[in-house]
Amino acid sequence: MTFIQAIILGIVQGLTEYLPISSSAHLVLTPFFLGWDIPSEQIFPFDVLVQVGTLVAVFAYFWKDILSIVAAVLKGLWERKPFAEPQARLGWNIVVASVPAGIIGLLLKDQVEQAFHSVVATALFLFVTAALLLLAEALGNRQRSMDGLNWKDALWIGLAQALAIFPGVSRSGATIAGSMTRNLQRRDAGRFSFLMSIPPMLAAGFLSLLELPANLAHGSYLWVLLAGFLTAAVVGYLSIYWLLRFLERHSLKVFAYYCIAVGLITLIVAYAL
Repeated sequence: MTFIQAIILGIVQGLTEYLPISSSAHLVLTPFFLGWDIPSEQIFPFDVLVQVGTLVAVFAYFWKDILSIVAAVLKGLWERKPFAEPQARLGWNIVVASVPAGIIGLLLKDQVEQAFHSVVATALFLFVTAALLLLAEALGNRQRSMDGLNWKDALWIGLAQALAIFPGVSRSGATIAGSMTRNLQRRDAGRFSFLMSIPPMLAAGFLSLLELPANLAHGSYLWVLLAGFLTAAVVGYLSIYWLLRFLERHSLKVFAYYCIAVGLITLIVAYAL
């Protein structure tokens, strides 16, 4: 992998991790369309580092919220009133929403790994993302705020997040759609989606980092990894900032149509080759 490829893929990861168009799909499809033959031993460490980069973006954007939630949860546990404060309830809802993806990810690990090697499967799962976004716009009345979430809402949204273990199903798209079908306002759906991304991304990043040293055969490749990491972090932060403002006034349909278009183009190219 070259320095320029790392920058491009870092931009792709930063944009698509939080826009509801599937980062996993774009990390599969970008090398496919550009004809890049990246060595398999370089793909894993790079994917790990750029995902950690986008996690850093969440911490940078929501650090005040995160500190408030953690403090409220700890205070609730200390006072034996874990659900007394809204921020504490939000923290526990984030925990509940993180459980389904972890369980389903472990159960379907082999099938998920196979899907990541299939351009056609990735394209088909983009249609799933589009369907989720269109259903959310059709079914949700967007009257509730994030403070009104309960554990049933969190579990439902967590099940939606579990769909995103497959490449092509956007994590942010699935969770925003899941939130909107529970009648959350678009912006609050986006905020909850980003906050609930932290536990699974932390867990996945930690487990992947344990395997990382064995994949770094050459010290010079560290500079390529660093370029991708920093690019993903900066672009990810800007993506969060932009999307939350976009959701205040605009529909998710434009992202659904984008996923449909990319999926169709991918299938046409894949079967033409």
